[in-house]
Amino acid sequence: MAFLLRRGAAVAALSLRAAAASSASTSIHRLRTAGSLGAARELPTMQLFLLETRRGFAKGKKSNNDSRGDTVESAAPDIGPTVKSAATAQMETAVVALSRELSKLRTGRASPGMLDHIMVETADVKVGLNRIAVVSVLDSHTLSVMPYDPSTMKSIENAIVSSPLGINPTPDGNRIIAAVPPLTKETMQALCKVVTKSAEDFKQSIRRARQKALDTIKKSSSSMPKDDIKRLEKEVEEMTKKFIKSAEDMCKAKEKEVSGS
Repeated sequence: MAFLLRRGAAVAALSLRAAAASSASTSIHRLRTAGSLGAARELPTMQLFLLETRRGFAKGKKSNNDSRGDTVESAAPDIGPTVKSAATAQMETAVVALSRELSKLRTGRASPGMLDHIMVETADVKVGLNRIAVVSVLDSHTLSVMPYDPSTMKSIENAIVSSPLGINPTPDGNRIIAAVPPLTKETMQALCKVVTKSAEDFKQSIRRARQKALDTIKKSSSSMPKDDIKRLEKEVEEMTKKFIKSAEDMCKAKEKEVSGS
């Protein structure tokens, strides 16, 4: 009997332990469930934070990659057209100035341009003769000067006499006749020397434009491929030779005109 009682007590104790464990498990389960529910409620905020963090990181990484790509792929601007355009303009200006200078030199033949450099004083203002009169060629040794305003005839006549051309103008109604005397041998030689000096002066102007272009290329050489630098320098050299030849041809033609050959 005592044995049965002890066994019953043991069974009861085991039952109580099982019930307590079950209750504890249920409580823990409930707590976990509650925690899971709370976490579930907190999850969207956490996900949003992580998502934004990842997006920011991704954007930063992409920006860094883009900046690296821009650094690698960006190319230096092509200065070739600008350099050549500036050099061409300067060389053309030199050639035009040379042509104007040569036209001032008197030759044995009459030409309208030989009076262009003469300045006429009218009403206390000096203006170019070609701006107040029309100059035309009557024959190989005679010029006709027709003023726009007849009242300026005397001023034009005085200006022609004062010029170093050695021309003696004669009034003829509303116009002035300017006979171009033949050149002496000494005068021809002196004029040829002037032509030669003018040629050298203006060729120096062309060479200065060349040097300026080469200096610009040199300053940009660190950001240009070597092949592009050599190509551009070669083009500038060829351009310089072309304009120098043009200046030389103009001077040779003027020397022939002066010498009458």
